[in-house]
Amino acid sequence: MIIRPAVEGDAGRLAEIQNPVIRDTAITFNPKVRSKAEMRTAIRDLPCFLVVEDGGRVLGFACYDQFRKGPGYARTAEHTIVISEEVRGQGMGRALMGAVEEHARDAGIGSIWAGVSGENPSGVAFHASLGFEEVARLPKVGYKFGRWMDLVLLRKCLDEACR
Repeated sequence: MIIRPAVEGDAGRLAEIQNPVIRDTAITFNPKVRSKAEMRTAIRDLPCFLVVEDGGRVLGFACYDQFRKGPGYARTAEHTIVISEEVRGQGMGRALMGAVEEHARDAGIGSIWAGVSGENPSGVAFHASLGFEEVARLPKVGYKFGRWMDLVLLRKCLDEACR
């Protein structure tokens, strides 16, 4: 297993990994699948976009961007992590998150946030196992599949000033 920066040539495979999550699950509230072009743009524009690869095949990704726009949020990031279903639970997500956190620390990020669907308890547990703390549960802010869903916000401090 290797972790490396994503390249635009990964875009098609990344869309293949992410689109079933978008289309078939409540893990994300986003109902619109991502095109190869949209993935290429994200790879190019985000400050950190990493992939995990095994045997030459991309099996997941993690990325982050500034939490909210504006200079007051410049040291706060929100991340996304998506692992191919066939390899979940094999440590690739942990490895990716470690690399994302290292990149964020090196970039001067003080805290990294996760917004996890309340219908994804394994995502909440995954983040808690990595030292993220649940900070808020926002009731019924996401809407997908004809129903309202909660959003769980989790935070991990990456520097002492954040604690």
